[in-house]
Amino acid sequence: MHDKKILVVEDDAIISELIMWRLKDLGYANCKFVSSGEAAVEEARMMSPDLILMDVTLDGDLDGIDAIKEIKKFMPGVPFVYLSSHMENDIIERALETKPSGYIAKPFEDFELRMGIEIALMK
Repeated sequence: MHDKKILVVEDDAIISELIMWRLKDLGYANCKFVSSGEAAVEEARMMSPDLILMDVTLDGDLDGIDAIKEIKKFMPGVPFVYLSSHMENDIIERALETKPSGYIAKPFEDFELRMGIEIALMK
């Protein structure tokens, strides 16, 4: 079992359940899930996660990229990995400006999620 705290931000309930199941399978039991950018900022303040897995496209006023910008104001060193099915240049450029630890394209395989997490946690 890993003792790292992981915050999962995903607005699709089925995908979030799949990610949480995969994390548990990989030995990450200390995980929390939220479904909006606003909730991600609030939960990051309370939880102080070791890693954030952030969907890029979220419902609400803050998308995943804007939520990360807000979180980095009070947790500048937290590693985060974007999860997205969007590969448009403008979205990727916005995401890269935040200096992510990774960007995993959906749908992804277990090994891609595992490698994304482990590489991000090494930093």
